[in-house]
Amino acid sequence: ILIRPRQELISMICHDAPRLTPCLFEYVYFSRPDSMMNGISVYEAQLEMGRKLAQKILRKFGQDHGIDVVIAVPDTSRPIALQCAYCINKPYREGFIKNRYVARTFIMPGQHLRRKGVRMKLNTIKTEFKGKNVMLVDDSIVRGTTATELVAMARDAGAKKVIFASASPQVRFPNVYGINISSQSELIAHDRTPEQIADKLGADHVLFQDLQDLEDAVRSLNPVISNFESSVFSGSYITNDVVLQHDGKLLFTPCASSLSSSNMANS
Repeated sequence: ILIRPRQELISMICHDAPRLTPCLFEYVYFSRPDSMMNGISVYEAQLEMGRKLAQKILRKFGQDHGIDVVIAVPDTSRPIALQCAYCINKPYREGFIKNRYVARTFIMPGQHLRRKGVRMKLNTIKTEFKGKNVMLVDDSIVRGTTATELVAMARDAGAKKVIFASASPQVRFPNVYGINISSQSELIAHDRTPEQIADKLGADHVLFQDLQDLEDAVRSLNPVISNFESSVFSGSYITNDVVLQHDGKLLFTPCASSLSSSNMANS
């Protein structure tokens, strides 16, 4: 619906049989943990993400994983990291202290500002890193800017080994529904294996949540939801009007829907 001052209301039917398809990334990153969305507690969903992530860690590394401490990247990943630490029977610690006067680096314009913003935003508690095998848990790895700086900060604080675990799958595709990701070339997971990503970040290992596990974690709290908008992970765009070109950029095709207008004078 488009409403313009002193002009007719314009409405477009974009789908003749709409169904609820929530954005999966909302539950991981954007929403506050005290939010309720579509009958789902974001906090409880994030705890379930942490449990699923712990299962992935144990499948990959086994019980003898060598992790000494689990440290969250504040703030959004705290519930995830807390539950993950509990499930692998290792201590959860606060290793990064956040400067609350710095905006989210993920949405800052330009790579230079994002890199600078990470160091301005976070400081380390060095005693939680020194001489330890540390697992950092974040909600996602998008461009890799924040993750690279965090790994470097953990090393500078004396970490012996750094594992970086993402509560999301690899973000491989551009987003068109509100996030500032316009091209695949921006994304660290595009055309790279987890081992190559770990090498680029400077980490010993990088581990990603499986998409099915992420969907199951959220859906378990409201089984009525059958599908999620997960295009940044899967490359499947629910509006069917987006085409990914060979250069990694998006092409929009016209929505095959009817356009109607009505006068609001009598509304």
